[in-house]
Amino acid sequence: MANQTISPGPASTAAVSRPIGRSRLEPILFNTFNTLFMIGLVIVTLYPFLNTIVVSLNAGNDTIRGGIYLWPREFTWQNYKAVFASGTIYNAFWISVARTVLSTLLNLGLTTMLAYTLSRKEYVFRKPITLVFILTMYFNAGLIPGYFLMKDLHLLNTFWVYVIPSMISAFNMIVIRTYIGTIPESLVESARIDGAGDFKIFIRIIFPLCKPVLATIALFVAVGAWNSWFDAFIYTSSHQELSTLQYELMKLLSSSMNSNSNPSVANGIGVKTDMVTPISIRAAVTVVASVPILLVYPFMQKYFVVGLNVGSVKE
Repeated sequence: MANQTISPGPASTAAVSRPIGRSRLEPILFNTFNTLFMIGLVIVTLYPFLNTIVVSLNAGNDTIRGGIYLWPREFTWQNYKAVFASGTIYNAFWISVARTVLSTLLNLGLTTMLAYTLSRKEYVFRKPITLVFILTMYFNAGLIPGYFLMKDLHLLNTFWVYVIPSMISAFNMIVIRTYIGTIPESLVESARIDGAGDFKIFIRIIFPLCKPVLATIALFVAVGAWNSWFDAFIYTSSHQELSTLQYELMKLLSSSMNSNSNPSVANGIGVKTDMVTPISIRAAVTVVASVPILLVYPFMQKYFVVGLNVGSVKE
């Protein structure tokens, strides 16, 4: 009786094989669902921008009818011709490029140096200075005092009114200081033993290890500087040679919307308003303003990887 073996019957064999088949089927179902979900997410994410491009390439009077989705119904370059018809837009483009580059470089350099200084525990004034910067995030003097401050600093109607006020950012400083706190302190201590000073430690060790967070901050600062137009309206509107691209595009869009009520009148840019509409002009303006940032982003994406210092020192 003890040596008898019980052979599995057909029912038990099916019971054993069923979990094996299910285990093979589950990854296939999951991968299929995951792929379909991601494809849908990509379509939902890209469709608004693709539709904006299509509308910008469609005739303005035809766009009013609606029904423009993924392909222009009446293809035309007229909307872009209207955007670039003004000769001032080219100078405004280079002004925007210059302010974006300078604002980004100065903000990164000065804010990172400030963040490193306030991250040092041996600096006795780091807490009160940090508190002062944090207060600036919650309390603002307002538009009129800010205008008079720029006037007293003799920055009105100058290019530097775009750059100097944005050289330091309290929020960016806190983000960078938090990231610096994750860098092993033994790296700094070993550099001090070798005779390196604070500035050399910052240039040779801290700044290179902060590339991931600096790339993120650089993108935020660059996008903010590129899209800014209100400061040009407030501080340099009387000097056309200092106008920025976004301000010129805003004026173009406002001109198109104001003149759309009278189709027989040219809209001030050499194009009849029955050929372009506020919807088509807005789409073209959006594409023109977005393309430079979209071209820069892929080159910065590789730095969006956290943990360059992993494995450099084992505590």
